[in-house]
Amino acid sequence: MRQLPSLNGVKAFESAARFESFANAAEELNVTPAAISRLVRLLEQSLGTTLFERTPNRLILTAAGRRYRDGLTPALDQIAAVTEQVAAAAGPRVLTVGVGPTFAIRWLIPRLPEFASIAPDVEVRLTTGGATASFGADWSCGISLGDGRWGDLKAEEMIRAELTPVCAPQLARNLLHPRDLAGVRLLHVGHASDDWTRWLAAVGMAAPPASGLTVAYYGQALQAAADGTGVAMGIRPYIDDDLTAGRLVAPFKQSVPKGHSWYLIVRPDRATDPSFQAFRSWIMRAVALR
Repeated sequence: MRQLPSLNGVKAFESAARFESFANAAEELNVTPAAISRLVRLLEQSLGTTLFERTPNRLILTAAGRRYRDGLTPALDQIAAVTEQVAAAAGPRVLTVGVGPTFAIRWLIPRLPEFASIAPDVEVRLTTGGATASFGADWSCGISLGDGRWGDLKAEEMIRAELTPVCAPQLARNLLHPRDLAGVRLLHVGHASDDWTRWLAAVGMAAPPASGLTVAYYGQALQAAADGTGVAMGIRPYIDDDLTAGRLVAPFKQSVPKGHSWYLIVRPDRATDPSFQAFRSWIMRAVALR
């Protein structure tokens, strides 16, 4: 038979141990600091040892307190994860995907009806993501551009990013060689300022021409290019559908690796979730067919 202490005392201690503060633990657990202090004191009495040294300004974990915290925190995390999985299985299957706005608009959203036909019981919710956003606590998974290193998260390569200039069909008629770019407006993306330099260096040109226009996102640059404003540095897969439909043209054959890829990222404890597994299976097939 298990000999378990008061679970209220365990929760109070573990929270206070993480924050080293009864006040912060009280805020997290929605009780008073006095209640946290009383629960911890009762827990110490039941264990027969002191877990905190109490000073006027802070709490200091004793050696016993550190051992107890180090064992309790992962155990409580596991309980929370299992509880979330069971609750999710009992209710609607919701998959929250953190993804950048341009990837969502130009590649993912047009293909989501196919996933809905395969997994009609999974509700997909898109939330703000991208290379500059940290992995959200409410995300089931994320799609982000990077080098594959995301700490403790699992990352699986989806699409290698390739750079190639694109423009409206009427503008492409006058672009027979990369040096012809000197006579047109180049469209730049503020957070990817080295894209043009990388591509031009690969084709033997030293630096971008001085004239140009800078926007915040790839999607804005590609829309401006489709409108005939200038030549944008296209990045696959953002440009795939536009090239197929003829809204944009790649006037040159040269395609240059950006040095990063899009990855599907997920916490290890969510990797076996049936909703994620269905989404992963579908999206990996979709990128393989592009």
